[in-house]
Amino acid sequence: MTHAPSHLSTHLRLVGMAVLWGASWPWGRVLAQAMPPLAAAACRFLIAGAILMLWLASTGRLAALRSWTASRWAGMVLAASFGVFGYATFFMSGLKHVPAGKGALVITLNPVITLLLAAWIFHERLNKRIGLGMALAAVGAAVVITRGEPWHVLDGRVGIGELLLLGCVGCWVAYTLIGRKVMAGVDALTTTAVTAAIGAVMLLALTLAVDGTAGLAGVLAAPRNAWLCMAGITVGSTALAYAWYFDGVKALGAGAASGYITLVPVFGVVFSALWLGEVVDASLLVGGTMAIAGTALMNLGRR
Repeated sequence: MTHAPSHLSTHLRLVGMAVLWGASWPWGRVLAQAMPPLAAAACRFLIAGAILMLWLASTGRLAALRSWTASRWAGMVLAASFGVFGYATFFMSGLKHVPAGKGALVITLNPVITLLLAAWIFHERLNKRIGLGMALAAVGAAVVITRGEPWHVLDGRVGIGELLLLGCVGCWVAYTLIGRKVMAGVDALTTTAVTAAIGAVMLLALTLAVDGTAGLAGVLAAPRNAWLCMAGITVGSTALAYAWYFDGVKALGAGAASGYITLVPVFGVVFSALWLGEVVDASLLVGGTMAIAGTALMNLGRR
């Protein structure tokens, strides 16, 4: 089934979203090498949170926050704890140890674990296509994580960087599942802006507690290249990409729009190789192909 020509710009923006989200991996890798990871994460979301809150204010939806109940705010704090604070901490810390291309492929586990837990907790129905896609994506991610030797998972021979990125997966899955309950009735932009702002405060507090002011000084002393990456990951990968994603969901529906997320690890690996000179070895190529194919199959099965 083809979409109307009027949706061409929407599809192009969704491709742009995937490009920017894919680029966030090499940008994050540069930041993790040039800045203290926690301080870099705090800076990212302080800037992105401010942009998103200004965007929210421009739509006239900021005033609605005054009517929120205490339970609604508690839910947002819980969501921010996982989706921003936890995820960003593991993301930046993991990229200090792991190549960006590998990181982009590890995250293909997100939909696998999310769908499994959603089926268990919310009794969502799975079909053969989804099941096959989940198995393919899981095996592919295991090949990437273990450098082509998935049996090493059994004897614990997995690096600290890979374990930190698995923390990203756990946090994002928790954020997604919690969001189904605590964010019902709240639009996506409001949810993203509020959780980004709350998470930014949490990250700043952790940075000051762990690194003190030296962490922030390390951010300010970073080279220009790192600050260009910071601009890309905050303005591009956070604010602009989310805007395009929301437009896509509104125009095409959540299922069609989310299908473009399959392209994110592809761009992540390509940009990491082009910009950072990362080597795409056999385990990354084979495991990545399996993981991406599995993710695509899951998306097809959900339609």
